[in-house]
Amino acid sequence: MVATVLSAQCTDVRVNMVTPALFAACPTPAHYAQIPLENLEALIQSTGFFRNKAKSLQGLGRALVERHGGEVPRTMEELVKLPGVGRKTANVVLGNAFGLNEGVVVDTHVGRLAGRLGLSKATDPVKIEHDLMPLFPRPDWTLLSHLLIEHGRKICNARKPLCSSCFLADLCPSAQL
Repeated sequence: MVATVLSAQCTDVRVNMVTPALFAACPTPAHYAQIPLENLEALIQSTGFFRNKAKSLQGLGRALVERHGGEVPRTMEELVKLPGVGRKTANVVLGNAFGLNEGVVVDTHVGRLAGRLGLSKATDPVKIEHDLMPLFPRPDWTLLSHLLIEHGRKICNARKPLCSSCFLADLCPSAQL
């Protein structure tokens, strides 16, 4: 959950550079609740928006300790009440940590693919998610999210999509062949 909070407006490569030291310093929610804010900011500074992220992580740690006994809740309803946690983060946690398919993770890549493939006209991630869910079997939502994100990073990127290398090009109304 922490890595997903850090991933906002940041690359996975950068998040993965920061998390080993962060997780060593803060292995439990109680550590996030108690660490001085300046120390937390220093640990995550290179992720961008580090002051807001540090406040969210500290609040998240406190909420997990105070409301959930230091455990991560297993419902969308409880997760989205936590500081810094929206549907995207909640879907990542539920799908990857608990094997629960409550929704489709909609990040920038999934949103772009949904639009290009004509699966959604929405720009709001929650609306895109609700457009995608009925199109795919619920047990596949977590895997679908991973596959769409990977496809968006490697093939259907924002600036120069590699349509000639895309196995979906024949089905894609946005393909530039």
